[in-house]
Amino acid sequence: MRFGIRYRLLVPLGLLLIGVVGTSLWSARVAAHREEERVATQVRNVSKTLSNANFPLTGPVLEQMKSLSGAEFLLVSSEGSKLTTLGGEQIDVPSDEIFEGIDDQGIGPIVRVHGTEFRCHRLVLKEPHRHAGGVVYIFYPEALLEEAIADAKRPSFIGLLFGLIAVGLTFGIGQRLVGRIRALEKRTRQIAAGDFAPMPLPKANDELRDLSASVNEMAEHLDRLNRAVASAERSRLTAQLSTGLAHQLRNGVTGAKLAVQVFLAENANQDAEALQVALRQLATMEANLRRFIDLERSNDAKREACLLTQVLMDVVELTQPRCKHVGIELRCDLPESEIRIQGDPGQISDIFSNLIGNAVDAVGTEGKVQVVLRSKANHAVVEVSDTGPGPTPELAARLFEPFVTGKPEGIGLGLAVAKHAAEAHGGTISWYRDGGRTVFRVTLRCE
Repeated sequence: MRFGIRYRLLVPLGLLLIGVVGTSLWSARVAAHREEERVATQVRNVSKTLSNANFPLTGPVLEQMKSLSGAEFLLVSSEGSKLTTLGGEQIDVPSDEIFEGIDDQGIGPIVRVHGTEFRCHRLVLKEPHRHAGGVVYIFYPEALLEEAIADAKRPSFIGLLFGLIAVGLTFGIGQRLVGRIRALEKRTRQIAAGDFAPMPLPKANDELRDLSASVNEMAEHLDRLNRAVASAERSRLTAQLSTGLAHQLRNGVTGAKLAVQVFLAENANQDAEALQVALRQLATMEANLRRFIDLERSNDAKREACLLTQVLMDVVELTQPRCKHVGIELRCDLPESEIRIQGDPGQISDIFSNLIGNAVDAVGTEGKVQVVLRSKANHAVVEVSDTGPGPTPELAARLFEPFVTGKPEGIGLGLAVAKHAAEAHGGTISWYRDGGRTVFRVTLRCE
């Protein structure tokens, strides 16, 4: 059976509320009874004082008793004369019937005198009292008794009020906590469904805010992990697809190369300059396709000393004719000293061929592309910058992922291949915007 947090909070609150109400009502009842008993004791003490008095009960004496007790007095002598503190003598003496069955030790029944309600206690004076045979009626104001009882009950009712307020506040806080817990539950379900957007943090700085922050942190880690898994999967599929495609292309290039070589061997006396150029181009394509096929095995590829300055100069020289044709200024800033690294010259050349080619594509016409090489702390740092507009925000976060490109005719493999080759050589590749320029930075370990 499910017993939720809401009910775990409400059941103790309900029991507490019942306890608070019951205790307060019982306390009020006990306090009222005690106050009534106190007044009755006060009246009995006055009655005892009057019955044992050896002084005459005159008007001043009764007035003094009134000021001390708060009660009114009526003395009816044995001859029927009346003496009272109520003012005047036109006072109806309470009938004997109302006292029947009433405890003489109590505060007495309710009577009405001059429109005011009193509790009336009757005292019959006996020998050797000098007013023996007379009757003294003690009138204690009902309003004074009710006020005393109300004062006695008031602390209990105030306690009840504060108890109800505390229970209400606790109930409200409990409802709010349950609501915040449900919001966290909803957010975790959204994360499980693949929504890794952060949730707004509560204003209250408490444990649930810390939990919400932890949920956001978990969502951020899961988002990065999900992106990494997706990127790895795309890279794996890309490698499989590109390797298969490269194998097919290489077979075709190799066949064309063999056909040209056979033709040249059979027609050695003819002018074959154009075919020699075609043969060199086919050889270059074959080498590039072989390097592309070997890309997945680049970590195990044979490394050799590679003059990085010479590699950059070769790539720049190959790209210069294209830049001059479209009016692009291509500058290369190389240090005077040689910088050597350990690696595969072909793969290193592919890295910068892709970066410089992309920079030329990005600037369009009449733009500027600059290649800068410098040495820093046993590392070679190459920066390829251009004056193009840079990648769009939609592409910026996924720029090195396979098949991500902003060029209509591109397939989005150049930067992915460059990144893979750089990391295979223990280096890094990154990009940033610097003013109006887009800069790609490659860092490789020097010898």
